[in-house]
Amino acid sequence: MFATTINKVNSMKRLLPLGLAALGTLMVAATQAAAPGITGGTGTTAAFNLVASPAFLTQPDGQAIYSWGYGCNGAPGGFAPAAITATFCNVMQVPAPTLIVAEGQTVTVTLTNKLPAAAGNTSILFPGFSVTATGGVPGLLTTEATPGGTVTYTFTAGSPGTRAYYSGTQSDLQVEMGLYGAIIVLPKSIPTNCSAGLPASHPGNNALARAAWSESDFRLAAAAYDNANTCYDREYLFQFSEIDPSVHYAALAQVQANAATLQVPTEPYHPAYFMINGRSMPDDMDPNYSIQYPNQPYNGNPHMHPGEITLLRIIGQGRWQHPFHEHANHVRILARDGNMLTSATDGTSLAGPLLFTTTTTPGQAMDGLFYYTGKGLNWDMYGHNPLSSDPNGKLPCTPDANGYNTGAAAVAAINYFEWCQDHAKPMQAAPFGDVPAGGPVSLPDPNIFTNGAWWGGSPYLGPDATERATFGTPGSGTTGTTPPSGTIANSPSSEAGYAFMWHSHNEREITTNNIFPGGMLMMMLIDSREFVIDESL
Repeated sequence: MFATTINKVNSMKRLLPLGLAALGTLMVAATQAAAPGITGGTGTTAAFNLVASPAFLTQPDGQAIYSWGYGCNGAPGGFAPAAITATFCNVMQVPAPTLIVAEGQTVTVTLTNKLPAAAGNTSILFPGFSVTATGGVPGLLTTEATPGGTVTYTFTAGSPGTRAYYSGTQSDLQVEMGLYGAIIVLPKSIPTNCSAGLPASHPGNNALARAAWSESDFRLAAAAYDNANTCYDREYLFQFSEIDPSVHYAALAQVQANAATLQVPTEPYHPAYFMINGRSMPDDMDPNYSIQYPNQPYNGNPHMHPGEITLLRIIGQGRWQHPFHEHANHVRILARDGNMLTSATDGTSLAGPLLFTTTTTPGQAMDGLFYYTGKGLNWDMYGHNPLSSDPNGKLPCTPDANGYNTGAAAVAAINYFEWCQDHAKPMQAAPFGDVPAGGPVSLPDPNIFTNGAWWGGSPYLGPDATERATFGTPGSGTTGTTPPSGTIANSPSSEAGYAFMWHSHNEREITTNNIFPGGMLMMMLIDSREFVIDESL
């Protein structure tokens, strides 16, 4: 389905032993992202009651930035995905509550304006939908809610996909202040092969493997669109935005001075905070719905197993375009603003480009598919060794028609979806492993690079994989010349995978107020099957 890009295969654990050593303490608990949001009911209608109000957003440098945002005006109809617990929806959050609806539903959104009176009217635009409005007053782009007033928007969710919604009133100020969010429309008809866990152009059955390892299903649906090629195994929503604190400080000062009307300059524009889902790194690596972020409930820390298809829902919510780079593979663009990119020949085959960076154009949403298997590494990343005392070192690899270990007997094995051509091919079998001798990578002297905060020290997946590969006894610490998989923050006894840095390619945007690391930075964590991914943590 995708061509793995080998030039980006080295994991961040192994590549950044020094520059990000201080980040080790950030990974005490492996938390994951998802596409959490609120629902408005079942059947043919969905209703949401939102309120626009002010609050402060916390930043990793200790600042609290005065902002505006949409939130829930009372308890929402429900939360999704259902497997995530301890949810909340306060009266203000950034980004706004993700509205999750079904194709064909009649959607009503009632907005109450509780912004400071000096801010004037506010509203919501729903690009891509034919909207009618009741109540409120006419505005330049849509019907608006006056201070203390309400307006109701009604539209039909005509087609699946990910789209943005945001203020249509004085957008240069109100969107900057935080009035933006996402709406996800789920397909009405899930293709049969997706319901069965089998994408049309993908080997194996990740649904069976998930069940075998007792992993909960955190997807909103089994397919992104009414198309047999849009099955997926995991999904994540990323909304990219930035903050110019001078705009927010000026708005706060005028509100506190009881100004009759806000006159806040929005140019020149000099953002200093760069956010994914309303948080900057490392805050975006904390769990969804963390109580320390009452107005920033959504995180940004994706996680997957080799062979899984991961759906990325991406929205540019700010004023700048952010060139975001997902290490380990390109992203196959599936759709833009809910419009699938399919072949003109048959109308169903995927025709979107493979992107090295997903350029988050302001106001544009895109859906993309990300995929990683380890194919072409030229070593066995599961550490198989038939001489090992670990039974997992002797696991077989039976290739399917595409060369992967995906048979019925493999779904409960740690090497499910292994690329069999590299099976039992050790990294340490000198001189094979060294680049000068034709191998895939040169391992460093362990006396120089030890098991540090980000240096995993091992090219293998799984807590015992290094010991298996080097003839050690599991738990003995006998690992030859390579430290065990894992880091100080992620113990070798639990999670031991690859951490690929996902980040903005604009270097300033991976800072927080010009301090690195921060900003638009997160990790894609890839683990073998023995690590059970729990998106609710």
